[in-house]
Amino acid sequence: MVVYSLTKYAGGHSDLMAGGLCGPAHLVSKVVTMRSALGTQLDPHTCWMLMRSLETLQLRFERSASNALRVATFLRDHPRVLTVHYLGFLTDPATRAVFERQCEGAGATFLFEVHGAEAMAFDLLDRLRFCKLAVSLGGTETLVSHPASTTHSGVPRALREQSGVTDGLIRISVGIEHPDDIIGDLSQALM
Repeated sequence: MVVYSLTKYAGGHSDLMAGGLCGPAHLVSKVVTMRSALGTQLDPHTCWMLMRSLETLQLRFERSASNALRVATFLRDHPRVLTVHYLGFLTDPATRAVFERQCEGAGATFLFEVHGAEAMAFDLLDRLRFCKLAVSLGGTETLVSHPASTTHSGVPRALREQSGVTDGLIRISVGIEHPDDIIGDLSQALM
């Protein structure tokens, strides 16, 4: 069985919370029975918003993914960026082979690390004017966050760093805006 968040890319407009479950009918039916007893069904309005969003999911995701490639390429070549963790840039042959076998593209959410650790990361985030500062992802707008001080702030520093969540790490979820606007904002923020 696969549990999937419909809140992010499927919803895509930062206005609903939902989840999906896929799998063999005999297993899913057990969850449906329990869900019915607990009363965790979606309300009609959320279902309508989700159906509305599914109509444009492919268009939104294709645009976000193509924008992300342009943004990742810009960041990879920027002197103030230490590294870019973008699936499209995988170099290890074994990892690259798995990626190419299992994925049609690199998606629209990735990480990059700036020189200067937290001070530079915070300076960049403070200077953004177009990209929005938020810990969510998968909406139509480009969202940027600092995992070490937000989503991973409760994780002990040593464990964060061991996992690669450094003070200079920034997560970006690239939206559907014009890629030149996203790159222009990041460019001026990295100055």
